[in-house]
Amino acid sequence: MNDLTLPRRQFLLTSLGGALAVRPFGILQAAPRLPEDPFTLGVASGAPRPDSVVIWTRLAPKPLEGGGMPDHAVPVDWQVAEDDTFRRVVRKGRATAEPGSAHAVHVTVTGLRPGRWYWYRFKVGQAVSPVGRTRTAPAIGTGADLRFAYASCQQYEQGFFSAYAELARRDLDLIVHLGDYIYESSWGSRHVRKHNGGIPTTLPEFRERYALYKLDPDLQAAHAAFPWLSIWDDHEVANDYTDDRSPVTPDRDQFLKMRAAAYQAYYEHMPMPVSARPHGPQAVIYDEYRFGDMVNLILLDDRQYRSHHACLPGRSASPRVDCPERSSESRTMLGEAQERWVDQALAGTKARWTIVAQQTLMAERDLDPGDGHGFWMDGWDGYAAGRRRLLDSIATHRTPNPVVIGGDVHAFFAADLKRDFHDEKVEVLATEFCGTSITSEGPSAKGIASVRAKNPHIKYARGDKRGFAIVTLNKKRCEVGFEAVANEKERNSPVSRIASFVCLDGRPGVQEA
Repeated sequence: MNDLTLPRRQFLLTSLGGALAVRPFGILQAAPRLPEDPFTLGVASGAPRPDSVVIWTRLAPKPLEGGGMPDHAVPVDWQVAEDDTFRRVVRKGRATAEPGSAHAVHVTVTGLRPGRWYWYRFKVGQAVSPVGRTRTAPAIGTGADLRFAYASCQQYEQGFFSAYAELARRDLDLIVHLGDYIYESSWGSRHVRKHNGGIPTTLPEFRERYALYKLDPDLQAAHAAFPWLSIWDDHEVANDYTDDRSPVTPDRDQFLKMRAAAYQAYYEHMPMPVSARPHGPQAVIYDEYRFGDMVNLILLDDRQYRSHHACLPGRSASPRVDCPERSSESRTMLGEAQERWVDQALAGTKARWTIVAQQTLMAERDLDPGDGHGFWMDGWDGYAAGRRRLLDSIATHRTPNPVVIGGDVHAFFAADLKRDFHDEKVEVLATEFCGTSITSEGPSAKGIASVRAKNPHIKYARGDKRGFAIVTLNKKRCEVGFEAVANEKERNSPVSRIASFVCLDGRPGVQEA
């Protein structure tokens, strides 16, 4: 699966300790000298294709003071090599870090070989960045196994990023992040560190919040170790927002200005392809990635285009409610254009496994412990017709081995997905594995027990642990492991597996491994 040529510990030390031991750049034109290290936020890569990846950095010698860069463009040299010593440089060039983009750099490196590891770095003046490692996707026609992790919900104040320190040590091909990369607000108990400033609403404030998160060395290590695929959820902008409406910012024009700032800051700080560059308050982040003949990975955006909350006009989406509007055919989680796009993606996939990566729990979750029904309007239960249409697409197109992954709800879930969750005899169409949060507080044990009792299609649920999930795919099976941090309130807390599941080729449904 992985042609690793550098011991894991040695790679991490090289990545986080700079590039002093590797060969000099040898790029002819000199860039301006900066008085301080501009690479405080590390490096990252993403959007892996068989012949290309995106490499990223942001120049910020004073990351929590507006960045500390001059108000003009700065040339940034970059290299990509087949080895960690940069003796076999295969691509190099010069990019421009613009002040209008917070001096962030996104380079789409093309002409690479499929299914192999590369190392990359940047240089400005005499300053050389940490070394990052990335991997291209296998070529179509090859049947290489794939192993990836997925994570979400990393409230900075509520814990340390020990999960990312562990991920950086794992044997993976990539990391998928499913949203809530930052939190705009302070909440929860037993904080171990603090946000800087209040709730961000402007572009400089959102940039500073991202800088705070990205200064974390464990998060930097995970970015430097593997390529990432990323989608946002709500906390990158405002809790429980729907399309152009926010529960806490009632003025639509004001909210859209804030959303434009938030989307811009997200793009500036993530290794996104140029196709995801925002245009004001709009950005297209849904996309499709193919990993040989093994996996077709579909990324969705269930936040930007969704219908406004049902049953709770102008209020928080948190209360458990139900009403006829919840099941209206007009309601959509993805928007009409994205629904058409995902239908075509599900129809056209030829890989052995189809991974649908989206933000939250897709399975129905009746939260009323009694004889009635109560649902969370911010999840798929508030968009029941949209969920049914997506599952109808899977059934109609006979999408091969569909597996849905999600986050958002701060708990581990494993569930069977089907058209009618109330009929145990109805065909299972897909399998769902929802990961817990990196740090954000989870639901109570009582609430989890109630959900299990009321929803028999949910085969596993646990909300008291923080962590991530690991997915391993081969021709015969999809294996999923739920990995839990012992104590997210402690630095360098150990991680262990608490549950394992398997899906077999051609047989959707949760099975314990």
